[in-house]
Amino acid sequence: MMQGSNPNGRAVFLNTLSPAARAAFTRLGTRRRYAVGDVLIHEGDHAQDLVVLHEGLVKVTARLDCGRVSLMDIRIAGDIVGEVAAMGVGPRSATVTACGDVAATVVPRHELEAFLLDHPEMSLSLIRMVCGRLRRSDRLRLEFGGYPVPVRLARVLVELAVTYGQPDRSSLRIAVSLSQPEFAALTGAGTRSVHKALAQLRDKNIITTGLRQTWVRDLARLRKAARLSVPVT
Repeated sequence: MMQGSNPNGRAVFLNTLSPAARAAFTRLGTRRRYAVGDVLIHEGDHAQDLVVLHEGLVKVTARLDCGRVSLMDIRIAGDIVGEVAAMGVGPRSATVTACGDVAATVVPRHELEAFLLDHPEMSLSLIRMVCGRLRRSDRLRLEFGGYPVPVRLARVLVELAVTYGQPDRSSLRIAVSLSQPEFAALTGAGTRSVHKALAQLRDKNIITTGLRQTWVRDLARLRKAARLSVPVT
């Protein structure tokens, strides 16, 4: 799986740490395993544990005012979840659910705080990660208002392909199983509009889809459809 930075500046948290800091940080907490559908974090809960992902994928969802559940993001091995509540900033703002077999470490808040006091450089890493997520949220809000659905979908697909893409013959297989309603949630659009935009990309042989799987056949053309000019590195 491809990890590290992608065109939109995302990087898994553990990859941003020095080897020494990473080794010390991963010794914290208690290791746990989760099966598909297990909930690691419940929205509205007042627990303040930090969860460090070591294997697998999770999805982050939140309830809207109308009661509908919206997919907010996806996190992979090396990411952390629950960092805001772990720093004492209110209850859980979203639900985190395992998308398959997941191995994670649950770090109690008091253990995290003691570690940060002993390793102040880690506090800076956490702040940078939180700021990066805020910048990404701001960027997505701007894109939702400034770009049509096909462009927003193409940008989501580029991000997924670079962050989660696995080489599969002449394509990149996005190693995340997503339904069209989940693509719609990530894109900030209606399911019908996303269905149409996906069909357009398939007709141009830029992607192929099937059984909740997506293959990117031409990343350069997908980036062009997304109006992205920065080359993939």
